[in-house]
Amino acid sequence: MLHIEIDNGSGFCFGVTTAIQKAEEELRAGKTLYCLGDIVHNTMECERLREMGLITINHQELADLHDVKVLLRAHGEPPETYELARRNNIEIIDATCPVVLQLQKRIKKQAENASSLQPEGASPNIPPAPDAQIVIFGKSGHAEVLGLVGQTAGKAIVVENLEDVKLLDFSRDICLYSQTTKSLDEFHHIVDYIRSHISPSASFRSFDTICRQVANRMPNIATFAARHDVILFVSGRKSSNGKVLFNECKSVNERSYQIESADEIEMTWFDGIGTVGICGATSTPKWLMEQCREHILRHLST
Repeated sequence: MLHIEIDNGSGFCFGVTTAIQKAEEELRAGKTLYCLGDIVHNTMECERLREMGLITINHQELADLHDVKVLLRAHGEPPETYELARRNNIEIIDATCPVVLQLQKRIKKQAENASSLQPEGASPNIPPAPDAQIVIFGKSGHAEVLGLVGQTAGKAIVVENLEDVKLLDFSRDICLYSQTTKSLDEFHHIVDYIRSHISPSASFRSFDTICRQVANRMPNIATFAARHDVILFVSGRKSSNGKVLFNECKSVNERSYQIESADEIEMTWFDGIGTVGICGATSTPKWLMEQCREHILRHLST
């Protein structure tokens, strides 16, 4: 008998849960609601909310709207979006994740006055210069990263990997931040590289701004993946967090498969095995993982 377990630690993070709850409240009240970008990087959940009435728009379409309600998703937005909404008399329902919002404020303060932000334990005698490079470890073009860069009037430098880091000016001060959903290990590798290459005449400050609710899922999901014969990782393929967590599953269990919906499941994956683990990203709804389990059970019974 095939044993199927759904990972209790998988599913929506706090920020995504709050954004979806706010959308559902408006839609259930029968109100017209627009959402700037996909509310979550999961096609199935976006479709469910579309059927409830949620209208997804892009930034170009936002500029043409007036006197409506628009929800800002958990990823956050740059200051220009709020200014546009003010000019067009758009009511903003702000569902920016509190962790992202706090990071935006820190980066904005850093950009306004580089010497005003001191990490815990830092010497106040060696503040970063006002023209310090503000560097964000994240995915270029990602919604959260665009919002963070926007806090610096577009001056922040985005690095996706060590190759990008090598292009920094190590003769100038560097202040490093991270997109909230990036890998903690990768962030530490970048910190180590900059420390070993920064000029003695320049200062380097790093701020670990990775969400712990996300970071803690890495070791937990690795443990989960290791104890099952086959892993079904349910996630939208556009999810940055999903890519990180799936790679972690794959590193400990080669028989890990990423799927977006139950329709992608191949029953041959389970030939001769005893256990299946179903897990997902912070953008994966629990109902979708349960749907995948029911799909397998139905096919086993026929």
